[in-house]
Amino acid sequence: MTRPLRVGILCETSGAMRRAFAALGHDATSVDRLPAEDGSNHHIVGDVRDYLDYGWDLLIVCHPPCTRLCNSGVRWLSEPPKNPPDEATTAEKAAWSALSREERLAIMWRLLDEGAELFAACWQAPVQRVAVENPVMHKHGRARMPADLPKPQIVQPWWFGEPTFKATGFYLRGLPALTATKRLIPPKLATEPERHKAWSAIHRASPGPDRWKIRSRTFDGVARACAEQWGGYALDQIRRMA
Repeated sequence: MTRPLRVGILCETSGAMRRAFAALGHDATSVDRLPAEDGSNHHIVGDVRDYLDYGWDLLIVCHPPCTRLCNSGVRWLSEPPKNPPDEATTAEKAAWSALSREERLAIMWRLLDEGAELFAACWQAPVQRVAVENPVMHKHGRARMPADLPKPQIVQPWWFGEPTFKATGFYLRGLPALTATKRLIPPKLATEPERHKAWSAIHRASPGPDRWKIRSRTFDGVARACAEQWGGYALDQIRRMA
């Protein structure tokens, strides 16, 4: 019998992806700077970069800090925000209101570089099978990526039975693209405005301290598909090599 996969789930606090793999009998551990929301003892609090070389059979990076890389944040690279970004240092946040436009822009571009460096470190982890999640990336972020980074597979939660709009990119190395498991028919704004509004809840989330958590959460249907398809693929590969 093939041993369970050793699966690393980085940048996740919800436990959704970890639980999906554990439900199939795999040895799954999540790692994040924040504690696990479900209180699991299969969670490590720490810098994910310290756990890239940890003997994983499969590495999934769920929600690397991507605000500076994705299209929704590109506008701040030409006109800095009025309020300091969450990733700024304590000193930068305290001085933000007194900083010049050029000084604020310099910070935003530095944060872009830091986000790109973390993403690249995860992509280049010494693991045979890697999936790194990220929203659609803007051109400045893409220009900072490793040369071997492929185009992402863009999926939607409604491919997997979740009535929600949220375009998500998976950058894959050593893994196949996901296949839809329970494709729903999305409502059209013109004919079903209320349903369309409900499906758009992620994008309509109100500003607040938990907005990032709401917008980054992995849906159970997506997590199950990852566990079943990528986990099954990895097991088949290991069996053939045995």
